[in-house]
Amino acid sequence: MVNNFSRSTSFNRRALNAESPRVLNVSSPKALNVLSAKPLCFTSSRVYHRLGWVSRLFPVLILIGALISFIILLHGGYIYVLPSLSQAFYGHGVLKFNDSSNVCDIFDGSWVIDDDYPFYNASDCPFAEQGFNCLGNGRKDRDYLKWRWKPKNCDIPRFNVHNVLEMLRDKRIVFVGDSMSRTQWESLICLLMTGVEDKKSVYEVNGNKITKRIRFLGVRFTSFNFTIEFFRSVFLVQHGWMPRHAPKRVRSTLKLDKLDDVSNEWINADVLIFNTGQWWVPGKLFETGCYFQVGNSVKLGMSIPAAFKMALGTWASWVENTIDTNRTLVFFRTFEPSHWSEKSRRFCNVTQNPLLETEGRERSIFSETIFEVIKNMTVPITVLQVTSMSAFRRDAHVGGWSDNPMVPDCSHWCLPGLPDIWNEIFLSYLLADYGLPAVNGKQCEFWVLRSALIAI
Repeated sequence: MVNNFSRSTSFNRRALNAESPRVLNVSSPKALNVLSAKPLCFTSSRVYHRLGWVSRLFPVLILIGALISFIILLHGGYIYVLPSLSQAFYGHGVLKFNDSSNVCDIFDGSWVIDDDYPFYNASDCPFAEQGFNCLGNGRKDRDYLKWRWKPKNCDIPRFNVHNVLEMLRDKRIVFVGDSMSRTQWESLICLLMTGVEDKKSVYEVNGNKITKRIRFLGVRFTSFNFTIEFFRSVFLVQHGWMPRHAPKRVRSTLKLDKLDDVSNEWINADVLIFNTGQWWVPGKLFETGCYFQVGNSVKLGMSIPAAFKMALGTWASWVENTIDTNRTLVFFRTFEPSHWSEKSRRFCNVTQNPLLETEGRERSIFSETIFEVIKNMTVPITVLQVTSMSAFRRDAHVGGWSDNPMVPDCSHWCLPGLPDIWNEIFLSYLLADYGLPAVNGKQCEFWVLRSALIAI
């Protein structure tokens, strides 16, 4: 029996509507009688009557035949141009399908049990941090591994590792952000490692061990000639030392009008995935002596939401002026909710199953600001709206099963786990843009698209 949990809040978008054509029922006796080959006798009055009936019906048949031909041609043309409509699938993070009556918002759904999960074991993946390997660190229950996200009116495309590897051939994928971004980066690598026969052909380009203390990590898949990279940039903008003549309480500043000084390294990627938010809290800012700076002026009274919006504006301007979005696909993943029992972050109660209600965590000022900034941009950006779907997953946190069990963690996520679902959604967007990869000159089956997509 499938278990369902409450769906999250929809982000409304316009629908693409299709109407089923009406079809003539040519199997009826009257219709078949019109096409009868029986010869007519012109000396019979009944024949004259039948001939008149046929004569009156003939123009109607011509009209119906023309209408059916037009519908067939229109349907064929629609299928032909469908690949060129991929941009219609990028409505600020809402992947739209049509089931003839409803639009599928991929982020509006519920969590259901699926025994096909998980797709890998973190203990067998050298790129998964020990701190995220909950099973390896002693977690006994496995229920948290079995949940799949089910959108209301469609299904997320099923993961096929071999065809994903082919799709990514010769590409450069770059994640930019905080430790949550690094977790998603690790998840994607572990997912793809399951399809690589020679594990030694996958390696970190500088020979580094995966750790939060390194600003750059890059893993190369030699057999497929692509890299998946991570740049640690927790604020996206520059973090600098105390400016001259600043008040004594100011130890460092965030330069809200300047993007991170490593941003030049992000430019030539085929895919960019950004995130930020976890460090935009008083404990990481004001309580450490970090304040906001614009130009040469320190803004002591500026609030965190106002500063966050200005920083995102700087990021948006950089993308618009620097990134060639005809070549590079740009994603922004929204804020991931934590599940601490109180604001002091001392108590972390990890449940065995997802929550029945989001408890208000489906909304975030950071996620709302991301939408507000991106909707005013002049280039296409895909928002991965994971806030609401992740709000149910109190069960998926690291909790006390990290490499330091004395420090509970209700912010980060176990691997395998929730970040794998984020990546399935992310890869479904790549499918919409890159299309189906060709293998040995043939179009291969990338994912089985069921439900609403088949109805188009």
